[in-house]
Amino acid sequence: MLIKEITLNDFRLYKGVNTINLLPNGDKNVIIISGKNGFGKTTFLMSLVWCLYGRQMENVDEMYKKVIDESGGYTKYITKTLNNQARIEGHSKFSVSIVFQDVKIPEITCSEVRITRTYDDFTSNDKVEVLIDGYPNELIRELTTEGKQDGEEIFIRDFILPIEVAKFFFFDAEKIVSIAENNSPEQRKLLSKAYTEVLGIKKYEDLKEQLEILQDDYRKKSATKEEQKEFNQIETDIKNKQIEIENKTSTISRLHDEKVEKKSQSNEIQIRLIQDGSVITPEQLAKLKNDEQEQENEISALQSKLKELFDLIPFGLSGEILNEVYNQVRIEKTYIDNKFRQDDVEEKTNSILDEIELEKKKIDGVIPAQAREFYEQQIRKLVKKYFYSEVPDLPSDFQTLHEFTDTQINETGTLINNLKGSFSNDFNKITEAYQRARTEIDKIRRNIKKAEKDADDEYTADLRRKKFDLDERITSIDKEIGRLESEIRHVNEEITAAKKKQENLRKKLDDTRSYTAKDKKTAEIVAVLKDFINKYRNETKEKLSENILNELNALMHKKGFIKKVVVDINQEGNDVDINLLDGNGHKIDKSSLSKGESQMYASALLKSLVDESDIEFPVFIDSPMQKFDKEHAENVIKEYYPNVSKQVVVFPLIHKELTELEYGLLKPNVCKTYIIHNVNNYQSQFIEIEPSDLIQEYNKLYAAN
Repeated sequence: MLIKEITLNDFRLYKGVNTINLLPNGDKNVIIISGKNGFGKTTFLMSLVWCLYGRQMENVDEMYKKVIDESGGYTKYITKTLNNQARIEGHSKFSVSIVFQDVKIPEITCSEVRITRTYDDFTSNDKVEVLIDGYPNELIRELTTEGKQDGEEIFIRDFILPIEVAKFFFFDAEKIVSIAENNSPEQRKLLSKAYTEVLGIKKYEDLKEQLEILQDDYRKKSATKEEQKEFNQIETDIKNKQIEIENKTSTISRLHDEKVEKKSQSNEIQIRLIQDGSVITPEQLAKLKNDEQEQENEISALQSKLKELFDLIPFGLSGEILNEVYNQVRIEKTYIDNKFRQDDVEEKTNSILDEIELEKKKIDGVIPAQAREFYEQQIRKLVKKYFYSEVPDLPSDFQTLHEFTDTQINETGTLINNLKGSFSNDFNKITEAYQRARTEIDKIRRNIKKAEKDADDEYTADLRRKKFDLDERITSIDKEIGRLESEIRHVNEEITAAKKKQENLRKKLDDTRSYTAKDKKTAEIVAVLKDFINKYRNETKEKLSENILNELNALMHKKGFIKKVVVDINQEGNDVDINLLDGNGHKIDKSSLSKGESQMYASALLKSLVDESDIEFPVFIDSPMQKFDKEHAENVIKEYYPNVSKQVVVFPLIHKELTELEYGLLKPNVCKTYIIHNVNNYQSQFIEIEPSDLIQEYNKLYAAN
């Protein structure tokens, strides 16, 4: 899939119609779009994300979420997006249009797909249109949910780019480190969802789930009335709990939007109070607000870490029982492993005795029963002694209580080691950091409050009352969101328990029921799919580990610093962790990496994921080489940008993020170059430059600067 062209019409700085062609030319797959800060590079990148995802664009990257939040929510952000000069001239609509080539749509042959999103400020109408070879297509109507106009949105997610994986194709190179450093359970689950999409595992899991639902229908037909009732009740419970989570998630989203709006209103009142007081400058206020936001982000991150540790506290309180369970499951594992070996001893011994019995029949006369029993006992004992001495004798009355899998046993052991080792230290560090952050944010807020006007006139008093009410509501929203998130975690635990109960009932029915031909075939396919998914996941882990290591070796100048990469995906596939190991097999703390090394690691991770995925999509890279030293920059130019995708669009600051020497190294792979030229305060436009003249023309345009 390639992007042929993009058209911005009255979108922020881009007044009027601005079209840019991005098609690669043969082996030359890199397009450079440059301009000075504030001229529209990031705006251009945001326009693409908005065109594809609209209101959901904040889910693509934290940067977009931050911009929307700072605007006071999506509604305020989008109403500020119409070009100012266009608004003055009476225009009310703005739009972004993207034309794709080589889009693979099942059973449809097409040359181009055009996606256009338009917003009308006058009517607040947000409309997206999809044209296939210039015309609406029946496929869009089929995708549309009854009573909704969402067929176009579904088409984009299903056939262009799923929103969960967009962060891997639209990214700020300076900030992609955050992708690699996501370590809280919630962050890892979100990331694992994206990994599952990128690596193509989800489509197989969806197919397996559909077949299992079909199997359940077959199970019910052969089940008793009571079993059918139990099965239906479990299914209903799971569906109701999933709906409950959706409703709570929707409520959290609504509350978040309200919080952003209230916070924006509170900040506006605060600015008015400070301006009236004339105590500090707007720049000083902006600095204080920025410091406040940083502390809020720090507190939010620490709260996530604390929640993870709070989940472990019940296990710590029941430490003795947990140890007993762990010892029991290890004994069970040993018993099961040795039971197979003991059965093997018994089988081979019986085979020897059977053959002796056959030989006895060839002998004339009778061997006394007592002698026969003696020799049989001796044979059993001697076979065990000389051939299977390492196999222990097992008790005949042993009972298994838990039946843990190897993965579950390992996870339990890891949990116990964590509780015994780093848990207490981590808990103390996080609580201390949390208290420091709370103290610092209180100090900042006191400084802001001091700057507010002290006058007691009615106007000021009214502003203070409004601000107090807004701040109170913001605090209550935070508490409500925290409560809902806790309830969601609890409901998820209930769903896990219900699914375990459902699986046990499935096994019970499978042991007793009769199978039809269709039922047997479905069961066979499900078994094959389960096996395939496990193998595919394991193979993908190995390939991803190998690819990340190869990319790191190609990009980093400290060769051999990272000797091994281990990608760990749990059995359910909902938790992904990536560990870097040194030459001694010790885990490297990713927080100890330099900024450049962290960016290298994150870049290697993204490149490996793109390589392993079956998604072909252009890669857009903002702030490409700000943290790299000279050697790292050269490695990225030679090894990374030309190979990360068939179409790579880079947004560098000339001379700062891309020097003339670095551009010389990249130029053999560059097919098109553009400069974003700022015509006036209301307008920027694209100027196409011959790749060989980019630096020279850039210098001419901004020689005075």
